[in-house]
Amino acid sequence: MQQIEKENRLDWFMQDRFGMFIHWGLYAVPARGEWVRNQEKMSIEAYQPYFEDFDPDLYDPRQWAKLAKEAGMKYAVMTAKHHDGFCLFDSKLTEYKATNTKAQRDLVKEYVDAFRAEGLKVGLYYSLIDWHHPDYPAYHDRIHPMRGSDAFKAAQHQFDRYVSYMHGQVKELLTNYGTIDVLWFDFSYDEMKGETWKASELVAMIRELQPNVLIDNRLGGNLLAAEPESYAGDFASPEQILPPKGIVNELGNAVPWEACITLNQHWGYHAYDEDYKTAKTVIRGLVECVSKNGNLLLNVGPDARGAIPEKSQEVLREVGAWMKRNGSSIYGCAAASFDKPEWGRYTQAGNTLYAHILERGIGPIAFEDLQGRVKQARRLADGAEVNISTPWNGEAFKGYLFANFPQASLPCDIDTVIAFELNEDKTT
Repeated sequence: MQQIEKENRLDWFMQDRFGMFIHWGLYAVPARGEWVRNQEKMSIEAYQPYFEDFDPDLYDPRQWAKLAKEAGMKYAVMTAKHHDGFCLFDSKLTEYKATNTKAQRDLVKEYVDAFRAEGLKVGLYYSLIDWHHPDYPAYHDRIHPMRGSDAFKAAQHQFDRYVSYMHGQVKELLTNYGTIDVLWFDFSYDEMKGETWKASELVAMIRELQPNVLIDNRLGGNLLAAEPESYAGDFASPEQILPPKGIVNELGNAVPWEACITLNQHWGYHAYDEDYKTAKTVIRGLVECVSKNGNLLLNVGPDARGAIPEKSQEVLREVGAWMKRNGSSIYGCAAASFDKPEWGRYTQAGNTLYAHILERGIGPIAFEDLQGRVKQARRLADGAEVNISTPWNGEAFKGYLFANFPQASLPCDIDTVIAFELNEDKTT
């Protein structure tokens, strides 16, 4: 029964495939990335001016939502609280929140309302770590900004009090903002994992409040076990890497997963990071994810005034132009029952096989094991018929179907997609 409930929760996630990650907070003011406190060992006092300066006068989540939709994204996840402990939502459990800055607004509420209005699923990121809370261990913690600081050597922490605080904030997020589709925890490490967070109790509360919310696998359980813990999560979350062959559990069964990937080299806004991925790289990465039964959660880092950088917008709009024509090869698709071809990748939905041709090669393009299995072949972007007759010099290659392109280059250099309607439902 639990497995059926989990599969039902995941239905939309496996259908939608493409989401927007949004890392935004006080760290946008120093503009050196979201780990600036850790990397520069900044004290709370040194970080405080960014709290006082935070004034996102250009924040308009309606524009963010429209951009996500234009890019072909179907859901979003935004940082309600990152490791620095600052809350974009109006938590009743802390004064360290957006409503007490110059913003004077609940920024999470505006985000949730705006993305729902565009028909997108809504997710919230919540850091299990908190570098601002006095009861989160500092001196001996290897990633705390005040690690090894003499000022914290004798500090007494009541960690249970922090855990109660953390549980209370999760309850607020799942109580005050309507239906939340994804709860994205980050992250567990060393002894800070699993029941250190009282994870079983936490997940029981989450399921009581919102039974259908999806939870990632970062509470510290083993999602790949034959019998995962109750807090192991609904999906795996590889970061800045695409799994070589997808992800399976100890029984060899496919595990839902979502790769979280940055557009440049940072999650949070960095004023001098111009190393952006191209739309071509993003699209091919998305195709690779789906071809391995995975999703892509692509990150943007809005600046201190609340605007998504222009370069990010340019890339996303170019991705959206491709998705508008070729999204059928992504949404509702999964790994195909054919091996990865040398010229690209396959995705599949029912009896429609999508060939993502990334390399032109010389002569007709060969499709192994498809001879006699295809009713029709159409170029997905424009519906144009593709010539799949066997050339005179291809008759010696039994079992192969050939696509005959009249030109030396591909119609779409990013990814030319052919939709093959199969005679039989050859699914995974």
